[in-house]
Amino acid sequence: MLERMHTDTERCVRAVQSKDARFDGWFFTAVVTTRIYCRPSCPVVPPKAENMTFYPSAAACQQAGFRACKRCRPDSTPGSPEWNQRADLVARAMRLIGDGVVNREGVPGLAARLGYSARQVERQLLAELGAGPLALARAQRAQTARLLIETTALPMAEIAFAAGFSSIRTFNDTVREVFALAPGELRARAPKAAAGSATATSGALSLRLPFRAPLNPDNLFGHLIATGVPGVEEWRDGAYRRTLSLPYGHGVVALTPHPTHIGCRLNLTDLRDLTIAISRCRRMLDLDADPAAVDGRLRDDAARAARRQGPGAAGAPYVDEAEFAVRAVLGQQVSTAAARTRRPRPRHRARHPHRGPGARGGPHPPLPEPRRPSPL
Repeated sequence: MLERMHTDTERCVRAVQSKDARFDGWFFTAVVTTRIYCRPSCPVVPPKAENMTFYPSAAACQQAGFRACKRCRPDSTPGSPEWNQRADLVARAMRLIGDGVVNREGVPGLAARLGYSARQVERQLLAELGAGPLALARAQRAQTARLLIETTALPMAEIAFAAGFSSIRTFNDTVREVFALAPGELRARAPKAAAGSATATSGALSLRLPFRAPLNPDNLFGHLIATGVPGVEEWRDGAYRRTLSLPYGHGVVALTPHPTHIGCRLNLTDLRDLTIAISRCRRMLDLDADPAAVDGRLRDDAARAARRQGPGAAGAPYVDEAEFAVRAVLGQQVSTAAARTRRPRPRHRARHPHRGPGARGGPHPPLPEPRRPSPL
C-alpha cells in the first residue's frame, strides 16, 4: 500500500526524479522556490531535492499557497485508489465530496450523511489529506471550472455556477489563485480544436478520462456489454453508452476506449451535474485503480493478473449505491442471461426523487434512438 506516501520523502524524491507516472495522484510535489505544485511525472527538469515538499492532495497544495503547474496539469491526474477500496470515514467522505455533496448540502450535510460531527470530519480529513472538506470541494470546483473553460464556449457566468461556485467573484478569485491565470486567459491558451466544442444549448461535452496503465478495455467493456440493462446501456459505434440519473436531471454518457485515455462524451440536462457525472464514470470503470497493487494481489494467478478489468469484471459495474446493490444481489443469485432480463424491471417500478433545485424524480430514462440520415 502507498497510503500516506507523501511522508516518505526519499521515496517521493526518487519518483519525481524518475518521472514515474505510476505515482500520479498518490502525492503532489510542491516546489518552494517557484511556489508551483506538480504531479510526479511532470516533464520539466526536476527541482533540487531540498526545494521539494510533498502533499497528499492538490487541495493541500493550494491551501499552502502553491499554484498548479501549467505544463503537467496536476489537477487532472487519476485520483487515489484508496477512496474506492476503503470503507473508513475519510474514504467515504472523499467519495461523497467527489459526488458534489459539499456543493449541494455544505459541510453539515456531508457530516450528517457520514454520521459524524462536522468537527470530527474536518479533523480526520486534515490529518490525512492536509485539507478540510471545504478546501477539497474548492479544488474540485476549480478543476471543473477549468474543464468547462477550456472545452466549451459557455459564458463565464454560466461556467461559474455550473462548477458549483456561489458567485462570479469567488469563481474569478479561485481560478486566478489556483492556476495563476484569469478565466479568459485560460480559454485563450486552450487548443483551438477543443475550445468552443460545446454550447450552452446542446449541453454536450467531450473530455478525456485519464487512467493508470495498463488497462485492458476489451475485458472491461466486454463485461459491461454482456451485463448491460436493455434500454439503459448499449454498445454503439465503438462506444459504451448509458443513461445516468443525476441530482439535477438526467444525462447520457458515451465512453470510448483509447490507448492512453477513455474518451467521454456527456450530454447533461444541467451542467451542474458535470462533476458528479465524471466521478461516477470513473468509479464505474475503476480508472483510479493501481495496477501494480492489483498485480501484487493476483500474482499467483498469472492469467488473471495479466488482465486488469476493473470492478465491473470482478463484480458489478455501478454508478451509484442503489444500482450496485441491485446488481450485486442479482449477480450472486442468477445467471448473466437471467440478470439481463430482471435488471430492467426495477427501472420501471422505482421512483427515486432527485435532490436539488429544479430536480425531477423518476427512473433512468431510456437511451435516445440513434439519429437516422435525412433523405436527400
